[in-house]
Amino acid sequence: MKGMEENEDWRFKVANREALIGIALAIFNFIWWFGFAYGLGSRPVEEYTYVFGLPSWFFYSCIVGFITIAILVILVVRFFFKEVPFTEEGDEV
Repeated sequence: MKGMEENEDWRFKVANREALIGIALAIFNFIWWFGFAYGLGSRPVEEYTYVFGLPSWFFYSCIVGFITIAILVILVVRFFFKEVPFTEEGDEV
């Protein structure tokens, strides 16, 4: 079993790291959405505040949350993800 670890392709390490980053972004997105949707949205309707005609819980959880996650994904892909070839070095297609 030890030999398999030594011969592990470097691309698997990159893919695992990028998958963990993707999971972290998804968890952050859920926490953001849940926090604003249920934090601000749990009040009685009479106490809602509105932003651009939308309830504040909806505006911050769905509109601002989407924009925030979209920007984070763009930044993460641009600065943390690597271009990985699908073929091994020396293989010709």
